[in-house]
Amino acid sequence: MTEHRAQSEPNEPNATNDEGARSRGASSTLSRLAARLESSTLAEAPRELLREALGATATETGAPAVPHPDQRVFLDSISVSGFRGIGRKARLPLTAKPGVTLVVGRNGSGKSSFAEGAETALTGRTARLDKQRGEVWRRHWRNLHDEADPKVEVRLAIAGDPRLSTLTCTWPGDDVTTPEVEFRRPGHGRRPFADIGWERALNDYSPFLSYADLDKVLNGRPSEQYDSVAAILGLGELTDADERLQGIEKALDSALKQTEAERPALVEVLSVLDDPRAERALAVVDAVGDPDFVELDDLVTALPDADEGRLRELRATAALTGPDLSAVGTAVDRLREAVAVLDDVRVLGAEDAHQRSELLAKALEHSRRHEDEDTCPVCGSDRPLDEAWAERAAEQVAALRREAVTAREARTGLRDAVDAVRYLVTPVPAWLPAPLVDPWEEWQACRAIDDAERLAARAETAALVLADACAALREEALRELEKLDEEWRVCVTRLAGWLDRARPAYAGRPRLRQVRAARKWLKEARAELREERLRPFEDHSQRIWEELRQQSNVDLRSVRLTGSEKANVRKLVMDVTVDGTEAAALGVMSQGELHSLALSLFLPRAAAPDSPFGFVVIDDPVQSMDPAKVHGLAKVLHDIGETRQVVVFTHDTRLQRAFTNQELPVTVLEVEREGRSAVTVRRVTDPVGQALADAHALARTPNLPPVAMTHVLPSLCRTVLERAFSEAAWLRLHRAGRTEQEAEKTVGGAVTLLDIAALGLFGDPSKRADEIYRELRRRCGPRAMDLVRQCQEGAHPSGTSMPDPHRFVDDIKTVALTVRKPEEGP
Repeated sequence: MTEHRAQSEPNEPNATNDEGARSRGASSTLSRLAARLESSTLAEAPRELLREALGATATETGAPAVPHPDQRVFLDSISVSGFRGIGRKARLPLTAKPGVTLVVGRNGSGKSSFAEGAETALTGRTARLDKQRGEVWRRHWRNLHDEADPKVEVRLAIAGDPRLSTLTCTWPGDDVTTPEVEFRRPGHGRRPFADIGWERALNDYSPFLSYADLDKVLNGRPSEQYDSVAAILGLGELTDADERLQGIEKALDSALKQTEAERPALVEVLSVLDDPRAERALAVVDAVGDPDFVELDDLVTALPDADEGRLRELRATAALTGPDLSAVGTAVDRLREAVAVLDDVRVLGAEDAHQRSELLAKALEHSRRHEDEDTCPVCGSDRPLDEAWAERAAEQVAALRREAVTAREARTGLRDAVDAVRYLVTPVPAWLPAPLVDPWEEWQACRAIDDAERLAARAETAALVLADACAALREEALRELEKLDEEWRVCVTRLAGWLDRARPAYAGRPRLRQVRAARKWLKEARAELREERLRPFEDHSQRIWEELRQQSNVDLRSVRLTGSEKANVRKLVMDVTVDGTEAAALGVMSQGELHSLALSLFLPRAAAPDSPFGFVVIDDPVQSMDPAKVHGLAKVLHDIGETRQVVVFTHDTRLQRAFTNQELPVTVLEVEREGRSAVTVRRVTDPVGQALADAHALARTPNLPPVAMTHVLPSLCRTVLERAFSEAAWLRLHRAGRTEQEAEKTVGGAVTLLDIAALGLFGDPSKRADEIYRELRRRCGPRAMDLVRQCQEGAHPSGTSMPDPHRFVDDIKTVALTVRKPEEGP
């Protein structure tokens, strides 16, 4: 498994900051700023605000969710099936370490499907999707020749981890923008990729660049250009802290502005009221400076009345209720009913029943004690009180006592009814309006009436008179109060609402000044850090531009950020000169120059020291570039490849040749697409090696017709020598300082094998044949001349003799490997 382990990287060549890459992390940024804060002359209150804001940022930032830059992520392989131009599963093997890999193939070979598959798996999007948002692309992205569900599998190597992690991307439906991505890292289980926390790093240090992205780098909104560069400077934590302070400032400032904005309207409302209460309130609200909130509280909660006695009388009158006519009517009816009941008892003699019953009871008791008496003890007659009399007397006593109970209940009911009426007669209030004095006294006098019938009549009349008088006065008082207080009540309600808002708003003014001081200090500190950290990025961009510009007369003088992260107007400014004259980059550069400039901005960002990604994937960067810039691009990619795994997808053969001509190491993988979207990937060694492999294969093939050895094999070996001499020619011309255009024109003008050999051996196509053969003899031995002649004879109708095909190919190989690199000149 160790062969998959991503190698540790050498030191970043562009990390010029003294503290190195690690010092650019969030914790270092905050600690450096905290140290600067403590040594500043800022007042303690703003300092404490900054400590709180920075402390909250540190708490939210927490541990990094992505691997540390010392444990960068590299690509081990990309496997794709059923997606875009790839049908059955195809695998692109990569070397998970720094270096440059070219993935070549004609247009439509399926190579970009690998790039788009990896980008979709890691970011959920592709540049093509962003540029072509039509429904056709979004719905018809599945491969037409494979019925399996689309799937992309990216195997990742994390530096220091001997086992590979896997990113698996599938689609549950037909919408390409809604993939399901799962991340599996040995020892950490499986998780949705969205939960890993790489989203911000993928946005800040995007390792993917397509041809469509090149346009976007320069032609996007100025704020997007600013954000793409600002994100890699490691100042996001300071921006977060400033946002917290800005939130406090906005709340305080908004409250104060709202309060001040309401003040003139409140003054106007108070000014038009002809009311002493409004005049006192106006004097406070319209005073210069902060209002006196204590006095305003008193005015709102306990403001003296404009006409205190009159308003108090009106409010007291409005509060009077008078007798409850319903209750009085019920009590009077009850009283009259009690009177009628008692009258009925009197008519029936029930009032005397008690005395008569007592008299008979005593006579009966006496007769029972003196049973032998012959005369009546009451009347003295000789009529005796015998048993018959006693029996009648007992019955009469019982009947009289029942009548006595009825009389007693009637008297009690009358007494209760009288009390009920008297209870409803309320005392005269301490203060009464004059019209109510007599009616209330008349009503009060009812309490002194003993006669029930008279009480009922007088109470009913007095209550009705008093209730009507109270109602009339109360309605009149309410109308007058409403007239007097309507405008004031509206005004005092508005004043109270303003007071509730104004008190905390004005109280927050000192804190607002402190927050602004803190933000001013933070802005200055952040600007200094930004310039400090932008300098290495700018230097790197300028170095890349110098390699890519070649014969361009445009100089990139500086790269600057103007505005701030949250400003409405913020942009990336590229200062250029054309032949020493200042100009706007977008106005004077050709398309090829603009793409080169876009690469100059993208590559430093992708290769930033804090990036957790050790790879950069670039799709079609060569379009619109002239040969000289392709030559420079190879050098730039090689330099980036010293510390990054650079994977470039291209159909342009010039880039591969540029690597070869400059003797720069590169791995080439060729993608081929056959019928039914069957895609294969093979490693390409070099053009000379490919031709030699074809020649060896032919020489080993048995039972071929003689013409294969006398004509075809010499032609294949001629191709080997042409490629070897051409390679030498490119290198020689490059070393001689010839421009890419000049070199291409010179090599393209050499037609015959000897012309190409002259260029490869001398750099001069005009050399004679004898000079060429002499140089071949010197470098490769006497047999070299015969080998060249045999290759030439293979094109003739008679062909050439081929007694030992295997030796012939081996000898051709020896010559080719010798001449493919020119000797160093004196």
